[in-house]
Amino acid sequence: MQPGNAAEPLNRDTLILLASGSPQRRALLGALGVEFEVVVSGVDEGEDPLANARAKAEEVAGRRGVPAGGAVLGADTEVLLDGRVFGKPADRASAAEMLGALSGRPHVVRTAVCLITSDARRELEDETTVVVRPIDDALASWYLGTGEWEGRAGGYAVQGSGAALVERIEGDFTTVVGLPIGALVTALSELGLAPWVTPRR
Repeated sequence: MQPGNAAEPLNRDTLILLASGSPQRRALLGALGVEFEVVVSGVDEGEDPLANARAKAEEVAGRRGVPAGGAVLGADTEVLLDGRVFGKPADRASAAEMLGALSGRPHVVRTAVCLITSDARRELEDETTVVVRPIDDALASWYLGTGEWEGRAGGYAVQGSGAALVERIEGDFTTVVGLPIGALVTALSELGLAPWVTPRR
């Protein structure tokens, strides 16, 4: 699916408007067989992932409307270490600092989702613990050189080269990627939005 904008009409098959430009979220949602279009939200993100997910969904719903029989989906992910939020690094030095702090330690990745339909709202959160292996100078330099850290909460992408930084994951891998599929499948099923249930429309 291609990103939408305020001037474009909805495709008649659209079931969900994904209020995120993340290619990882797009891939995960597409793997479920859900018909969707991407409409990137223009909201400024704070530190609360649920508030961010809610704001993204509300902004897109207000600008584009809710698909008939469908929903708008907003999502946001944060990385937490000892209560400190690790957002997207501003530059390579910031990414290096984050990797140094995460090295050899477990941290929490929390992803929140907000689904808005014409008559309901469903919000959910999921947490997964990621244990990072000790990162020596060689590994850090190699990873920083990939540039993959850019735009990534915590300064790494577990589904890419960042997998080399991870010792183990305790919980739902997709929560770390950016869309907790286990919890989302339940919500989509209950709302009648999953391909394997009777359509709402």
